[in-house]
Amino acid sequence: MFYKAAFIVLTHHRILMPRHASTFKVLSVAEKNDAAKRISDILSGHQYQVRNGFSKYNKIYEFSYHMLGQNCAMSVTSLSGHLLNYNFAGIYKKWHSCHPLSLFDVEVEKIVTENMVDIKRTLEREVRNSQALVIWTDCDREGENIGFEIINICRNIKPNIPVYRARFSEITDRSIKSACRNLQQPDQNTSDAVDVRQELDLRIGAAFTRFQTLRLQKVFPHVLSDKLISYGSCQFPTLGFVVERYKAREQFQPEDFWKIEVTHTTTQHNDDGPVTSTFSWKRNRLFNELACRVLYANCMEPPVVATVTNVSSRPRSKWRPVAMETVELEKLASRKLRINAKETMKIAETLYTQGYISYPRTETNIFPKDFDLERLVGEQTNHPAWGNFARDLLALEGGPQPRNGHKSDQAHPPIHPTKAASNLSGNNARIYELIARHFLACCHRDAKGHETTVDIILGGEEFNAQGLMIIERNYLEVYPYDRWNGKIIAVYNIGDEFEPTGLNMPGGRTTAPPLLTEADLIALMDKHGIGTDATHAEHIETIKQRMYVGLTSDQRFLPGELGMGLVEGYNLMGYEMSRPELRAELEFGSRYTNNQHTASNQHRGASNARQGNAHRGAGSRPGAGGSGGFGGNGPRGGGSRPGGGSGGHTGAGPGVLSSRGSRGGVKKGGTRKKSTLAATRSDENVPACQCGEVSIVLTVRKDGPNTGREFYKCGKQNGGCDFFMWVDNNNQSTQQQTSFTSGLNNRNIKSSIRVSGDVMCKCDIPATQRTVQKEGANKGRMFYTCDKPRDAQCGFFEWCDSMQNTAPTPSTSHNQPRAAKRKRPPTCGLCKEVGHTKRGCPNK
Repeated sequence: MFYKAAFIVLTHHRILMPRHASTFKVLSVAEKNDAAKRISDILSGHQYQVRNGFSKYNKIYEFSYHMLGQNCAMSVTSLSGHLLNYNFAGIYKKWHSCHPLSLFDVEVEKIVTENMVDIKRTLEREVRNSQALVIWTDCDREGENIGFEIINICRNIKPNIPVYRARFSEITDRSIKSACRNLQQPDQNTSDAVDVRQELDLRIGAAFTRFQTLRLQKVFPHVLSDKLISYGSCQFPTLGFVVERYKAREQFQPEDFWKIEVTHTTTQHNDDGPVTSTFSWKRNRLFNELACRVLYANCMEPPVVATVTNVSSRPRSKWRPVAMETVELEKLASRKLRINAKETMKIAETLYTQGYISYPRTETNIFPKDFDLERLVGEQTNHPAWGNFARDLLALEGGPQPRNGHKSDQAHPPIHPTKAASNLSGNNARIYELIARHFLACCHRDAKGHETTVDIILGGEEFNAQGLMIIERNYLEVYPYDRWNGKIIAVYNIGDEFEPTGLNMPGGRTTAPPLLTEADLIALMDKHGIGTDATHAEHIETIKQRMYVGLTSDQRFLPGELGMGLVEGYNLMGYEMSRPELRAELEFGSRYTNNQHTASNQHRGASNARQGNAHRGAGSRPGAGGSGGFGGNGPRGGGSRPGGGSGGHTGAGPGVLSSRGSRGGVKKGGTRKKSTLAATRSDENVPACQCGEVSIVLTVRKDGPNTGREFYKCGKQNGGCDFFMWVDNNNQSTQQQTSFTSGLNNRNIKSSIRVSGDVMCKCDIPATQRTVQKEGANKGRMFYTCDKPRDAQCGFFEWCDSMQNTAPTPSTSHNQPRAAKRKRPPTCGLCKEVGHTKRGCPNK
């Protein structure tokens, strides 16, 4: 009976015991293995276990953690950057599979690269047993796109798995645990913006790279047969900056100049010794030696006595640095530490994953008002080099007060140290020191001084001297990268007279602008919107590897023969491919997609059409213009160009080379997405702009009374006119249009149209005929120009001999496009004479 009773009790107890639910497993994926390891270390309290995935470089870290309202079994793994990349589908991957121009329209696909296959297998295996997916990639646009690559792969295996996004700016205990408590949804728009840019980069880069590599290897087989002559829409503008500065330096004409200096040495206090004050000429300098000598002689006329006319004093400040963002880090490291941008960002990424600094790829230079600056400054109080400065900063009235800039990417704070580091070495220590000192200097106060200015008059000429006394060094105590030195001058009072110790007329010569340093180049890229803070270093490294540029002994960029030839070749063909406007528009369009709440595919079609067609038009001209340098034998690809020779490749017909946007957008997944910017109307209904070109149709997208309304605009991508007309006004009479639109339309005919035998300028008045008087190849040649006074001319210009064989083409309507371009005789690229090309030049 006892055993029976005991069995009943035990059985009943077993039935009443709660059953434990199966463990909730969460798969977390970071961008790099170091980040995954650091995140696991923080969340597990250093109690994680490690096992291998299919990739030996990307481990799996396992531990338990409470999140999503329950205890979870965490598995944290990682990628090694982008998992997927765009490529052309099928046979179009091969260089000789099609005409390069076709690459703007063929199908593309996003596929896993060969070295990422093992990582993909790991994700597929781990997600099968997971109930949730958390994305821990970097919180920028590239990181968001990588996150969606992870999501797509995992949902191919488990379509309904919940996905969360962890948002953080530094890998510290506080930030990582806060991200776990505040999981969000990933941003599809941001990812789509990156997809647009990647696809355009592939199409544009591949088309031009194949075209110019194959063409130039054929023309210069002994020199370029084994070289890849790549094109990138960021590479070329970067190269263009280097070439532009080099050309400005080569074309610079130095000029001699002269100036007058006055010095006065006096001893006012025996303890201080003699003090020399140097007075600068208010005219600064003159480029006429005789005029300067006359004024100098006036100063030398006896009695040579200078009179003090004014003494003024005012406080001066030297501003502390603005909060640090990525571009400033790259520039400072290059200028002050002589560490190139690529190495700087590599070190910064390492410091970030080790938890020493915040996320280093940020466009923000504004600290939020609620940012805990005192805690961060407090982390530095025990540092042997700047710990005392940090303690003094905390003791200041008001505490840390950062100097903020005006930029914010709404994702990350400025770069700052997150904890003290005393065990670093080499360049890692130097970069950390730069970031820590910059942060402390930014949070301190401006340096303060007192400036005294003394004005004198001598021989009717005015001079002045400035002295500076530094009162409070403040941020300069911790920031050795800035210099501010005091300057002592004697004490003067208004009305004082003295005989100068020295009165000289030194000469000099203007100097050419220096070649660009890496810091200068990064600043230009940032100013013109070329690339992003994350890619500046990559683009600079690419043009160095391609041997488009080299470095001088003082680390300045010098264009190589190949780089110079590419830029000049495209320029001679009329396409300034190295100008930054096209790429800047693409980057702006990519950011624009981020902020839209409409379907991102609509913008992708519009952006692809605008950028693709711009490069499509450029890509067609090298094949159509033989005189430009890339032309070769074979039929033209369509469209003619004055002075053009035969096309570089067998053309695809006139329609293929149109740059009006009528071909639509990008083809992806077998579906062509037609551009919303395409001019689908017939040429008969589309007006010509002031350049004489057929205008394009755009749509107002800004919120307002005209949202969705279509309008005409100049069809040129660069250097176009300011033509504007509403589409719905085009069919109305001229009297019904506004005066502004009418004024534009009245100039829509090309200014060289003849009426009744006269050549009309842009002002619609008969042009005047003149003859070149200046020495040169065109001396004696006659031309037409505007008949108005010089300051009122419209800018019209035409050679007379280029119009002799052109029949009059009177126009009946200003809104009609011109019929056809007039063919001009070719001009030789060698001797510049009209009537032959350089291939048949008799002077070579």
